[in-house]
Amino acid sequence: MAVYKLTVPISEEQIRALKVGDQVLLSGVITTGRDAAHKYMIENFIHSDAVPPEEEALYHRLQEILHEGVIYHCGPVVGQREDGSYYFVAAGPTTSIREEPYEGEVIGHFGMRAVIGKGGMGPKTLAALQKNGAVYLHAVGGAATLIAQSVKEVVEVHKMEFGVPEAFWVIRVEDFPTVVTMDSHGNSIHEKIEEASKVQLEKLLA
Repeated sequence: MAVYKLTVPISEEQIRALKVGDQVLLSGVITTGRDAAHKYMIENFIHSDAVPPEEEALYHRLQEILHEGVIYHCGPVVGQREDGSYYFVAAGPTTSIREEPYEGEVIGHFGMRAVIGKGGMGPKTLAALQKNGAVYLHAVGGAATLIAQSVKEVVEVHKMEFGVPEAFWVIRVEDFPTVVTMDSHGNSIHEKIEEASKVQLEKLLA
């Protein structure tokens, strides 16, 4: 297993070189996005005949951030300094499978290169990773404070009306530690674990 240092934006060639089990230290500007954010993107941009005028500015900004970029399934704990600027107190990953209905379409629409989260995702997302040249990066759960040390700056925040955990937090990270658990070649550690677990369960129930 190799260790890669990647900086956003990431090329398809760089992504195709990654295999399940590889470690990735990620740097650059990325955005968080959870349930409300994904639902918002699907309804306003991907399944909409036209982008609502009041959402055009954010749509163009998300295109800039997400094209060859990264979305992080994270509901951060955020502090605010006296000057009004924000900082991440804790930045642990949230369970990704909740975004399974949406993620494949978001990847394809924006031309994303990676999704960060925990627990892996399902067949729709795996197919989208293979088709579009993207990977799923697993971040360590339970290390929220440690991961926050990789968040060097909160660049901006959008849709604060969704609530702090659900807003789009645009952040600059340095050497954010992750592991490839779903690659662009149709391989998924999570799928293999699930299959092995089913076999063991059947043996126990027999």
